[in-house]
Amino acid sequence: MNNNVIDQNRIRQVFFIIIILLLGIVLSWQLYSFLPALLGAITLYILLHGAMRYLTEKKNWRTGWTAVLLMLLSFIMILLPIGLLVNLLSSKISYAVQHSAELVEALKKLVSGTEQRFNIQIASEANINKLGDFIAKSLPGIVGATFNTLTTIFFMYFILYFMLVNARKMEDTLFEYIPLRDDNVSRLGKEINLMVVSNALGIPLIAFAQGLVGLIGYLVIGVKEPFFWFGVTCIAAMLPVVGAALAYVPLAILFFANDQNWQGIAMLVFGFGIIGTIDNILRFTLLKKLGNVHPLTTVFGVIIGLNLFGFIGLIFGPLLISLFMLLLRIYSSEFVTRQREVHRIMEN
Repeated sequence: MNNNVIDQNRIRQVFFIIIILLLGIVLSWQLYSFLPALLGAITLYILLHGAMRYLTEKKNWRTGWTAVLLMLLSFIMILLPIGLLVNLLSSKISYAVQHSAELVEALKKLVSGTEQRFNIQIASEANINKLGDFIAKSLPGIVGATFNTLTTIFFMYFILYFMLVNARKMEDTLFEYIPLRDDNVSRLGKEINLMVVSNALGIPLIAFAQGLVGLIGYLVIGVKEPFFWFGVTCIAAMLPVVGAALAYVPLAILFFANDQNWQGIAMLVFGFGIIGTIDNILRFTLLKKLGNVHPLTTVFGVIIGLNLFGFIGLIFGPLLISLFMLLLRIYSSEFVTRQREVHRIMEN
């Protein structure tokens, strides 16, 4: 009789879980377009919840107005600079497309001169033309991907408001329903907080520092439209592997093609020597202090994140990989280690 009751309860439990999973899949599928807004809200919540708790619990500020104030500050300090950068690049798209053609011609000239001098073949003219077409088509898309639409920002702050206002209740609910031991739930929260802070603050700060250093060099060397190339450097610096080289290498090619050899050499030396060094120094100091994220996690995470989420994937791509590795460690601590301890006790 007892076995029959257990079997019936287990069947009901499995059936109920299947219904929950099916509803979750349907809801996720229909709300997928709002995923960037949700991820953005989670990011800002992690960055702001400490200040929210301090002001409401220690200073006794009103919850609703405190949430609005923090949202306004985050908009001014985070989103407004990003918006200005996107606007700068958007207003110069025609200039960028025009210079993509110039870059192709300069590359042809440079390749042709090198081939004649050393009697080797580097690349065919057709392949160089394809590269130019790719650049011209990609430029509007790169700028358009930077933070999609005003609708995404609106829903991000809409979600963020309710997360901040109901912060304590939301965290208690997560603590209760996550099927892990309390110490592992706390560990999960701390690790996610470190990872988000590292990616949400570290990557943009490093990119901005590279752009700022690059701007100084562009002004000294005599680059045309230096502020446009500052924006390109900031965006490129957040991309994996090549990074800011996507800005200063094309500039060097343009200089060499126009017989401005000393400027081309200066651009390469400054780019690889100064901008590249700034990148390495900050990654090994700033990112290590904010959260020890492995460089390979950042590279592959950014690639995955851009494909899944667009621009905000720069933050959440590395986070997904780090979270996956963290869950493996917690699973080992929660189940594998515990089972080993149980077996040892039973054997003794």
